[in-house]
Amino acid sequence: MKVLAFEDSFDIEALLISGNVEMERIEFLQKWNTSEWINDIDEFKPDILLLDHFIPPTKGLEVLQLLNVEVHHHRLNRPTTIIGISSSSMANQRMLQFGADLGIIKMELASLDIWKRPTIG
Repeated sequence: MKVLAFEDSFDIEALLISGNVEMERIEFLQKWNTSEWINDIDEFKPDILLLDHFIPPTKGLEVLQLLNVEVHHHRLNRPTTIIGISSSSMANQRMLQFGADLGIIKMELASLDIWKRPTIG
């Protein structure tokens, strides 16, 4: 399974490891800003996309909205699962309103059942 995280202040891989997520079957990539978000998604082709709401320069909500347009026009493939990972539950609610599949406080990310899924692809 391929996981791409856009998060600028927390090491998400370390957060998952400390939460006992088995990383052996996960190809993980973290981007600390969204300056090249469209290329990052297009090149990495993640199964799971993690979006922080407040990451610069393009906020995670904007990335989600723009990604929806790109997918609609068949210029990008939508990741199987998009997860809002803000520290604010209100920000995660906004992500859900614009098409994220899940929203969770980032410190609780490792608790999601999604990490127990069989390998994708």
